[in-house]
Amino acid sequence: MDLKEIQNLIKFVSNSGVAEVKLETGDIKITIRTTLEGNNPDITYVQQAPMQQAAPVQQVIQAPVVPAAPVAEETSKYITIKSPMIGTFYRKPAPDKPSFIEVGSSIGKGDVLCVVEAMKLFNEIEAEISGKIVKILVDDMSPVEFDQPLFLVDPS
Repeated sequence: MDLKEIQNLIKFVSNSGVAEVKLETGDIKITIRTTLEGNNPDITYVQQAPMQQAAPVQQVIQAPVVPAAPVAEETSKYITIKSPMIGTFYRKPAPDKPSFIEVGSSIGKGDVLCVVEAMKLFNEIEAEISGKIVKILVDDMSPVEFDQPLFLVDPS
């Protein structure tokens, strides 16, 4: 990936309204995070020079560090329900309706957990397991990626 492609990616992310984009291709890892005010990315460019042996070059574009959600060992006993598609995550069937589930809700196989809207189609995401919702990992009306964790479920 050359500098021109990286600059085009930065412009695209700035104009798209997306908060964060991660791209990994081969030995290149790029993370672009935009601020909420004005959506202008604050970007730092770092390139690691190759050593005398043929070590790969690593290019990183990174904005200010935002603390990640805590991931503790205690979450290993929970099952993660992930998004089956790219789209927008909705906790409610309609703006004036209550949420499908809340933290602490008991769910059964086939229960609707949320809706992911993709290309004007609203897809109901159903539980494939029974259990209790421990944590909702995505904010309502947020963009989600394929395979992004949405919920933590205690199957016991």
